[in-house]
Amino acid sequence: QVYGWGYNGNGQLGLGNNGNQLTPCRVAALHGVCILQIACGYAHTLALTDEGLLYAWGANTYGQLGTGNKSNQLSPVQIMMEKERVVEIAACHSAHTSAAKTQSGQVYMWGQCRGQSVILPHLTHFACTDDVFACFATPAVMWRLLSVEHEDFLTVAESLKKEFDSPETSDLKFRVDGKYIHVHKAVLKIRCEHFRTMFQSYWNEDMKEVIEIDQFSYPVYRAFLEYLYTDSVDLPPEDAIGLLDLATSYCENRLKKLCQHIIKRGITVENAFSLLSAAVRYDAEDLEEFCFKFCVNHLTEVTQTTAFWQMDGPLLKEFIAKASKCGAFKN
Repeated sequence: QVYGWGYNGNGQLGLGNNGNQLTPCRVAALHGVCILQIACGYAHTLALTDEGLLYAWGANTYGQLGTGNKSNQLSPVQIMMEKERVVEIAACHSAHTSAAKTQSGQVYMWGQCRGQSVILPHLTHFACTDDVFACFATPAVMWRLLSVEHEDFLTVAESLKKEFDSPETSDLKFRVDGKYIHVHKAVLKIRCEHFRTMFQSYWNEDMKEVIEIDQFSYPVYRAFLEYLYTDSVDLPPEDAIGLLDLATSYCENRLKKLCQHIIKRGITVENAFSLLSAAVRYDAEDLEEFCFKFCVNHLTEVTQTTAFWQMDGPLLKEFIAKASKCGAFKN
């Protein structure tokens, strides 16, 4: 639920009027919508839902709402409906500029742009929303805290990242789906208990130069090995379930958490029950609770999907029982 109060001269509280509000008041237009992120500009507001939908309201003198005109909006209106899922929104109290980043990494901007007005979301060449405000906002600002370190040498972490999948320095190769991934035994033994055990002298794998992997796909296994070098995961949500399976098999708890974060950002009405089933199967309690709440918040829609009817009987019964305790089936 979203509440607003304070100055409201441009309708930036989203209450359907432009009168100041002395006490917190619920934004009725967002009833039934689960909001994950709010970003406030000088006199406008952006809101991001758990489905990746974007709403805007308030002042629109420079087109900062992205509605295609310059009319103020007293209540939330949905924008970027024809675009893909939005995962990040940005606005700043000192600017009339707005920005958003999609699931594939595309960055859009709209509003005041170097004295001009951009009234619809415009695709930029930037990789992050910070660059939008650094290059286009007036004044040039950061919409969030930024730490910049200027170093002319590689740290240990940066050096490790650089050497991942390097044929020149590796002493071991994994063959997955006919493709090779070059790694270093020492790094794997240091970073992963599974490999530390595998490369004991009495295991056959310790003497091999190439190890065949057939239980996981190439994108999943490469992402896992890269994680051991970088401590980060760059993988689409649809592949993250496979990586979650691997992390569970290899007892990599931190990797499980990273996978759950990726999956959360990719949840939709269509795949919510599939992700819930995966969370239960791989004992990912935090992800299970997140998927459950998403399903309850969008109960009507998710129960009409194919994934709902493909759920295992015991899991379906457990979901219905748990949802009923939360009042999901009240009239």
